[in-house]
Amino acid sequence: MALTGRTALLAALGALVVGLVLPSWTGIAVATLPVLLGVLADLALAAPVRSLRLERGGDTSVRLGEDATVELTVTNPSRRPLRARIRDAWPPSAWRPGTAFAASRHTVTVPAGERRRLTTPLGPTRRGDHHAAKVTVRSLGPLGLAARQGSHTVPWTVRALPPFTSRKHLPSRLARLRELDGRTSVLTRGQGTEFDSLREYLPGDDVRSIDWRASARRNTVAVRTWRPERDRHVLIVLDTGRTSAGRVGDAPRLDAALDAALLLAALATKAGDRVDLLAHDTRKRIGIAGRTPTDVLPAFTDALATLEPALVETDFRALTANALRMAPHRSLIVLLTGLDARPIEEGLLPQLPLLTKRHEVVLASVADPRLDELAAARGTVQDIYGAAAAEQTRADRRRTADRLTRAGVTVLDAPPTTIAPAVADAYLALKAAGRL
Repeated sequence: MALTGRTALLAALGALVVGLVLPSWTGIAVATLPVLLGVLADLALAAPVRSLRLERGGDTSVRLGEDATVELTVTNPSRRPLRARIRDAWPPSAWRPGTAFAASRHTVTVPAGERRRLTTPLGPTRRGDHHAAKVTVRSLGPLGLAARQGSHTVPWTVRALPPFTSRKHLPSRLARLRELDGRTSVLTRGQGTEFDSLREYLPGDDVRSIDWRASARRNTVAVRTWRPERDRHVLIVLDTGRTSAGRVGDAPRLDAALDAALLLAALATKAGDRVDLLAHDTRKRIGIAGRTPTDVLPAFTDALATLEPALVETDFRALTANALRMAPHRSLIVLLTGLDARPIEEGLLPQLPLLTKRHEVVLASVADPRLDELAAARGTVQDIYGAAAAEQTRADRRRTADRLTRAGVTVLDAPPTTIAPAVADAYLALKAAGRL
């Protein structure tokens, strides 16, 4: 049961009557009895709450930063009309800041035996699954003095997918890929690519590309054109250990790594390569392999939506073993991890020969642009100490990157806004050089 503001107002007016006009037990009875009878009448005439049938529908997934719509259908099987205020509760991260109160409250009237559909707009602010909480229904009586109240559990889940903000870089990288693939006037010639076609020699062409047998048959000088090899294997490895939980700006490093993984997956599948995914810390968190080109990006996006960093040290020995199992033949392995000296030197470097012996390895790390700001500050003594610490951190990262480079790894160290296109550019460069 719930009392409304109208009941409180009548009670306050009754108290004034008792205090000013009838200060006696009779006055109390005269003031309170009508209100009490009105409350009892409302409770008797209000539509029952427990017998209501509630059903959900609407969106089950949405990209982070976009809006989702969830529908709630209220069916009133009783013989009394339902005049209700309904609260459709969701966790705080399912709403845009400042919108939760207005978006979750609904006022509805459902005649006897009919149904009404309510729409709840959501705007998730975090990746992952957002589960609906209870639906609270307050069924008002005809006088508006009291209401029956109860809650229903109506399950529904909306999955907030990674925002994939780097998809804006995809068209320019696809244009470069078409150039490499010989679909434009620019054709790539070089070792490690697949033969595409013959064309007439033009001034400036590499004489090593001349096909002398074809030239003899044609009575003109013919040169071979090439296109990047297709059906190569790309394995994207995400380190989900403690270093991925470090925040850069308003988001953990893992979020920028996810964005880079999605851009690379989209680009590589367009290039005709096979793309697999491994997420690992002390154990394998995600392993996706053997998907068709049309299924790769949806499968990656759905799996990465609920991935969160674990506050544990990454087991690089187990990570390497799982990566080698998923890539038994020569592949491009893109490892998205940190450049912290101790985890790399004690964990990854001893395992690198197992990877670089057969595979092409790219290590991409998300850098913190705040380090550059701190390193440039000189205003106060505190700024100078901060600059020294930032410069020391940058030097450690450069030293670690140099050791990885000497071990045969291509190292990328870029801030969150540019890490995704940097990884895509490295993939295109390796493809153009025939190193995949």
